[in-house]
Amino acid sequence: QVQLVESGGGLVQAGGSLRLSCAASVPTFTTYAMGWFRQAPGKEREFVATISWNGGRTSYADSVKGRFTISRDNAKNTLYLQMNSLKPEDTAVYYCAAVQGSPFGTTSSSEYAYWGQGTQVTVSS
Repeated sequence: QVQLVESGGGLVQAGGSLRLSCAASVPTFTTYAMGWFRQAPGKEREFVATISWNGGRTSYADSVKGRFTISRDNAKNTLYLQMNSLKPEDTAVYYCAAVQGSPFGTTSSSEYAYWGQGTQVTVSS
């Protein structure tokens, strides 16, 4: 059974920073590639970033490239998303997700079998 718990969301002004964390309760965290997705009100869930099982490969949505950084600490079973230069359009519920069978990560939400409950990020202008 895989459990994912996000934290670190909150209210921040435009231009500010937040770091999200995702604690994974899994016996073998390194067998999962991980991803971050977000969903704004009235919009579909969208891909944000993904990272390979060992952290050696990452991929980002164009909208966050250069501002967000995904990372993981396999010793702590934790995934991170460092968000800098935040914009009002980054306001959304952010979800972490885990996938097996795609060791280098994937941008496709349908491939992720496990999801956290989400954490709200609100960026004020």
